[in-house]
Amino acid sequence: MHAHAPSPRGDQQMAAPADTTDLWVRRFHRSPSARARLLVLPHAGGAASYYFPMSRDLAPDVEVLAVQYPGRQDRRTEPCVETVADLADVLSDVVEPWTDAPLALFGHSMGASVAYELALRLREIGVRPACLVVSGRRAPNAFRDERVHERDDEGFLDEIRSLDGTQGPLLSDPEILAMVLPAIRADYRAAELYRPTPGTKPLDIPIHVLLGSDDPKVTRPEADRWSEHTTADCTVEEFPGGHFYLADQPAVAARVGAHVIRAL
Repeated sequence: MHAHAPSPRGDQQMAAPADTTDLWVRRFHRSPSARARLLVLPHAGGAASYYFPMSRDLAPDVEVLAVQYPGRQDRRTEPCVETVADLADVLSDVVEPWTDAPLALFGHSMGASVAYELALRLREIGVRPACLVVSGRRAPNAFRDERVHERDDEGFLDEIRSLDGTQGPLLSDPEILAMVLPAIRADYRAAELYRPTPGTKPLDIPIHVLLGSDDPKVTRPEADRWSEHTTADCTVEEFPGGHFYLADQPAVAARVGAHVIRAL
């Protein structure tokens, strides 16, 4: 859906810890001297390459590990993972080999829900992320009954275009559309049907919430409710822009990096 960034394959600092790592995790800027790693979980329909600029901006202090979900770009022939919980389950195994250094989590939109669920699973195996940075997503317990994934193609595309105007030309190309639409719809379904497990014990790591001031997908009160999901500090910060405010905000990467370094 987005321009394909250079592949990190073959440019690894060390051998991949597991066969699945090369498939799921992309390191665009290897940083042997990094003080921490940041696992980045993309938005609905998003690919690892979207976060190439963030990886570049945070290197070498923070090494970005961008997740490539199945069903897109070089993994487009693979079936999409159907639920947020299933994604978090798979990723907990994929990520474990990378926890030999301090690890923080970042997720935008659907990726924020995945990052939160992944933090819960890492806690179960005794891994404590340095912090969780969530972007463009309301708290897990701030429900909305959204059914965009049930719309016909035209109604579905109207929603995508309203959130991210930069994709207009891409989404007008029938060939590209046929290639990307199934993954975007599957991700929307996973995001909209996601509900946290009732009675889940709050995390004990800092949560930092970022949002666009004009984002129709999350209000400030919905963002503030992330504080109910941790016993540690929770900060909320607004940036100018809509749902994809981070596309035009070099300051966002700097702020994410600052949160990670401070958490160390």
